[in-house]
Amino acid sequence: MADLAVYYEHPEWFRPLFAALDRRGLDWLAIPIQDHVFDPGELSAPAPVILNRLAMSSFLRQDEHALFYSQAVLAHWELAGARVINGAAAMAIDTNKARQLSLFNKLGLAIPKTRAVHRQEDIVRVAEGFDFPLIVKPNIGGSGSGVTRYDSLEELASYAGTLPVGVDGVTLVQDYVPADGARVIRCEILAGRFLYAIALNGAGSTFDLCPADVCMVDKPSITIEPFHPPADIVAAVEAVAAAGNLDICGVEYMIDERDGQARFYDINALSNFVADPMTVLGYDPHEQLVDFLIAEIASQQREAA
Repeated sequence: MADLAVYYEHPEWFRPLFAALDRRGLDWLAIPIQDHVFDPGELSAPAPVILNRLAMSSFLRQDEHALFYSQAVLAHWELAGARVINGAAAMAIDTNKARQLSLFNKLGLAIPKTRAVHRQEDIVRVAEGFDFPLIVKPNIGGSGSGVTRYDSLEELASYAGTLPVGVDGVTLVQDYVPADGARVIRCEILAGRFLYAIALNGAGSTFDLCPADVCMVDKPSITIEPFHPPADIVAAVEAVAAAGNLDICGVEYMIDERDGQARFYDINALSNFVADPMTVLGYDPHEQLVDFLIAEIASQQREAA
């Protein structure tokens, strides 16, 4: 049995990770999600440590996506005794933007005004209590898919009944927050601790804010630079990761130009890290990720001894 299994969906996104694992000499196994099946009657795991690298945007690439299947298989491996990094509890947060907002609120963090609905007919009704512009977004998203801005109630009403439905049938009606400087801040967490932050400048021009290499193609309006958030923000994102059982994640917020308030709006358990990290950060965070994986493997080996 290998020491580590990587459960992944996108064949291109993880080349830097796979290269780092090979470079460091780890005994690891790749598990492509697309071909995977499991037997609930056989309580076993493919490795003592499993790294979950499922992207929420997988539903954009596959009609028969594995979002809900993965919740079952990750829980199965946990029951079999494996250490699953970003396991079933983390997926419950990652697959639910409404839950993310509730978590932010529980921790005392400001969020955009939002209403969650499960019927199309309720979207316009709840929007009547909003100022405009607002956005309508699916509860399970990826790469900005389905997020649409509406500038008036009349414009929104004209699309009533034809708005896109997310894969779980839940839709969010949300205040459009004018980000100060059209800039969004993404904080990366590894092993529950703040790793780095980046500013995505020009974020007001798109809802697709994935900063990784394969995501930055055809997004010339977005520029990325390192960012150093204040201590209270660092503490906040670490608290988010702990409360959400997230070993690795990106937490996004923006400064509302209307009142200067930091508003948190997204948690992404799949971090591909930033494009061209040596230029942006001065180091490759995949090395820190591999350090973390090595420590987790050693911990599992000690427990098994």
